[in-house]
Amino acid sequence: MRAIAAIGAILIWSTAVFAQDRAITVASTTSTEQSGLFGYLLPEFSKAEGIKVKVVAVGTGQALDIGRRGDADVVFVHDRPAEDKFMAEGHGVKRFDVMYNDFVIVGPKSDPAHIAGDKDVVDALRKIATAKAPFISRGDHSGTHEAELRLWKQAGIDVGTGKDSWYREIGQGMGPALNMASSLNAYVLSDRGTWLSFKNRGDLTILTEGDKRLFNQYGVMLVNPVKHPNVKAQDGQAFVDWLISPSGQQAIAGYKIGGKQLFFPNASH
Repeated sequence: MRAIAAIGAILIWSTAVFAQDRAITVASTTSTEQSGLFGYLLPEFSKAEGIKVKVVAVGTGQALDIGRRGDADVVFVHDRPAEDKFMAEGHGVKRFDVMYNDFVIVGPKSDPAHIAGDKDVVDALRKIATAKAPFISRGDHSGTHEAELRLWKQAGIDVGTGKDSWYREIGQGMGPALNMASSLNAYVLSDRGTWLSFKNRGDLTILTEGDKRLFNQYGVMLVNPVKHPNVKAQDGQAFVDWLISPSGQQAIAGYKIGGKQLFFPNASH
């Protein structure tokens, strides 16, 4: 009986160790991290599935490159053209919509470019460029940076000519970009989630919002285990499946700051 009990204890211990060892790496954006979403979401997933998640929070471009190298099991990002390219290259298994929010142009309350209340984001950017009002760009090939560049292009503005004067690329994440905008009383394009969680606002406020071109969709993809055999396909897929499940979608909807919802679930199946 003692031997049987001992074997049972070993099996329980082994199962516990195995469960503790279940962990995946998710390459994601700074906005999901800095908004506090992951801090809220991941314990819910780990509790439900027994899988720990290590997040590498970088710009979307870098996150996809991490996936291309097979150094992550899942990528969770927000730049649809770049995501489609990633899939076309065979690096992802299948892409799913997960959630959305929107971008806003934040700037000083003094508003030297007079964009307050302008619902046309392209018009607002033209006014900023004409006024040569200071603008902080992440410059990090993130989803936010790529969205910003597309908007400047639609506005017909070559921001390359403004570098080192009114237009400043900093090569950093959303939090540092907002901090610099706050210290310099500059304009910046931000995802709403990070803005709502940002504390060091100084004189900054939302000045332009509501244009449909500011829509910000997030997608998730399991990194292709055929191309990258080290990918933890089963546990990575469990994370993808949970995110787009009713439980995951409800958890996303439940994350709020000051009573305001930061992300809106819209999973595709």
